[in-house]
Amino acid sequence: MSAARAGDLVGARSLAERGLIAGGDIVALNAFLGMIVARAGDLAGAVRHLRAAHGGRPDDATIACNLIAALIDLGDLSGAFAIATQPLAMADPSLRIARYRGFLAQSLERFDEAAIAYAHVVDRAPDDFESWNNLGNARTAQGDGPGSVAALEKAVALDRRAAPTRLNLAAALRAADRFRESEAVLREAAADFPGDARPLHELYVQFKAEGLHDQALPVIEEAVLRDPRNASLQFKFAVECGLVLRTADAETAFRQAIASDPQFADAYLGLAVQYEHTNREDEFAPLTALAEANGVDPGVLSFIRALDQRRAKDFEAALLSLAMVPDSVEPERTAHIRATVLDRLGQTDEAFHWFAETARLHQAHPSDPLARAATLRETLEAELALLSPAWLGGWTSARPAPERPDPVFLVGFPRSGTTLLDTILMGHPDVVVLEEEPPLNLVDQTLGGMAALPGLNDADIVRLRAQYYAEVAKIAPLAAHQTLVDKSPLFLHKVPLIRRLFPDAKFILAMRHPCDVLLSCYMSNFRLNAAMSNFLQLEDAAAFYDLTFRLWARSTELLPLDQHMIVYERLIDNVETEVRPLFSFLGLDWRDEALDHQQTARTRGMITTASYAQVTEPIYKRAAGRWERYRQHLEPVLPILQPWVDRFGYTL
Repeated sequence: MSAARAGDLVGARSLAERGLIAGGDIVALNAFLGMIVARAGDLAGAVRHLRAAHGGRPDDATIACNLIAALIDLGDLSGAFAIATQPLAMADPSLRIARYRGFLAQSLERFDEAAIAYAHVVDRAPDDFESWNNLGNARTAQGDGPGSVAALEKAVALDRRAAPTRLNLAAALRAADRFRESEAVLREAAADFPGDARPLHELYVQFKAEGLHDQALPVIEEAVLRDPRNASLQFKFAVECGLVLRTADAETAFRQAIASDPQFADAYLGLAVQYEHTNREDEFAPLTALAEANGVDPGVLSFIRALDQRRAKDFEAALLSLAMVPDSVEPERTAHIRATVLDRLGQTDEAFHWFAETARLHQAHPSDPLARAATLRETLEAELALLSPAWLGGWTSARPAPERPDPVFLVGFPRSGTTLLDTILMGHPDVVVLEEEPPLNLVDQTLGGMAALPGLNDADIVRLRAQYYAEVAKIAPLAAHQTLVDKSPLFLHKVPLIRRLFPDAKFILAMRHPCDVLLSCYMSNFRLNAAMSNFLQLEDAAAFYDLTFRLWARSTELLPLDQHMIVYERLIDNVETEVRPLFSFLGLDWRDEALDHQQTARTRGMITTASYAQVTEPIYKRAAGRWERYRQHLEPVLPILQPWVDRFGYTL
C-alpha cells in the first residue's frame, strides 16, 4: 500500500504477488492486485484477481463494485450484471451496486429489473436526480407512461440545469400522446438553453411525426442557427426547404452539410435530386467529381451518374450505373429510375416489373399510404352521394358582387398535360399561374367541407374569397389586370366549392386517353399524399379515376360550367392550333412567345409535378398511345375505364 501511494505501481504489484506466494491474505491481496493491474491497463488480469477476491468475500460491496467496473470496461456487461445481483444491491447501504445494477439492466434491455433497481435507489436517496432520470427512462421502455412522466418530472424538479433530463421528459410525454405538454417542455428547454440545438431538434422530430410540417420548418431552421456545423441538422433543414420550394436555401444547406461532413452521402443524394427537379443537369458532373474526391460511397456516385446518364439519354450506361447502386441507396428512386430507363429502351415487361417494385416499396411506408388512399376515396364517395338537385336546392341565394374577376381553374386528371399547359400559359405576361398551391384547400378547411356550402350567406362568401386572395398574395403578386390561373388537377373534386365562391370562374379541362393517364400515374414517382397514394395499385388508380370523373360529371350536370377542353393528343400534335382558341376563351391576346415552353420551363425554378423533366424538352409524342405496349398489364382495369374511354371519344 505504501508503494502504491508513492506511485510505485510496479513495486506494489511485485510485493503483493510475493505476498500471495508466501501465503498472505488471499482476499485482500487479490483485491489489491485487481486495482493495481487495472490501473496498468490489464483489464483481463484485473478481472482474474477481483474474481478471486469476490469468491472469497462475496458480500464485500467494494470488491464487487471494483469487479463490476472492470467487467464493464472490458465490455462484458452480462458478466457484470451477474455480479450485481439483486440481493447484493439491496444489501449495499452505499447504493453503488444498485446503481450499477440499474445501469447494466437498462443496457441489456432488461427494463423491469432496471426499474426495480432505480426505484430502490430513489427510495433511499430521494434527491438523486440522475437515478430519477434513469428510472423514468426505464419506465418509458417498460411502457409505463404515467410512471415514466412522474419520475422524469421529479428529476427535472431536482435539477433544472440538466438539459438531457428535459429532453427525456418530453419524449415520455410524447410517448403518452401528451403532445402539447411535450411541446411546452421542449420550448421551455430551448429558451433556458439558448446555445443548445437539441430541444429544437426534438421539437422538429415531434412536429414531423404529427404531420405539422408548417411548424417543423421554422423549428429546424432555428436549430441550424444554433449549431450550423451539425451536418444532420443542415440536411434536415435542406429537405424541409425543398418541400416549400426554397431551393436556394435548400442548396446552401445541402452544401453546408457536405462541408461539415464531406462523406455525408444523403446530402449528395439530396442535392442531386434537387438538381434533377430544377433541370440543372449541368451540375451533375461537378457534384459527382466532388463526391468522388471526398471518398463518398461508390454506390452513391453510381446513383448520381445514373441521373446524369438518363438526362443525357444514354440509357444503356444508366442501366450499368444502376447495377452498382446498393439496395440501401434511395431504393424507391433507384427502382423508379431503372423502370423509366427500361421503358425508354422498349423493354416493356422488365419496365413494368420495376414500376411495380417502386410501388411495392412505397406501399411499405410507415404512413400506410394504401389506407390513406382508401380513406380519400370513401370521402369522395360521400361527397358524390351528397350531390343532388335537392341538395343544390337548399343553397341560399347569396351571390355577392366579386371584388375582382374570378380565377381560372386548370383541372384534369394527373398526367393529362396540365404542367405543359400551365407552362405555356406562364409565357403570357398577363397570366399568373399557381401550380398546385394551397389557397383553395385552406379555404375548404376553414369552411369545413362541402356539406357547409348550402348555408353560406353573402358575408361568408366575401370572407372566404378574401382568405383565398390573401393566401394567393403570399405566393405570387397579382396585378389587377392579370388573369389568375389556379392549376391543380384534382380540383376536379372541388367544383361545388369553386362555383359557390366564384360563380363566374372559367374552367380549363385537360383531357387525355384514360388508359394513358392511368398508366402514366402508375409509372410516376409522386410524393405520397392521400391522392397520389391511389396510384400504388392499378386497381386503386382505376377506382380513383372512375370516382373522380363521376364527381366531375355530376357536378357539371348540376352546376353548368364555363369550360374549355384541351385534348392532350391534339396539343402535342400542334400546340398553336390547340392553344389559340384557349387564349380567346380566356380573353388573352395571342403571344407567340408563349409557345416557347422550354424557355419558360427553364426560368420557372423548381417544378413540383412529375413532369419536371418533360417540359424542358421539345414536344414529344412517344407517350401518346403508350398504354398499348402495356395492354396486357392493364387488362384487369380496362372494364372500369371502358365507359370513360367511350364518353371522351377514345377507343380501346
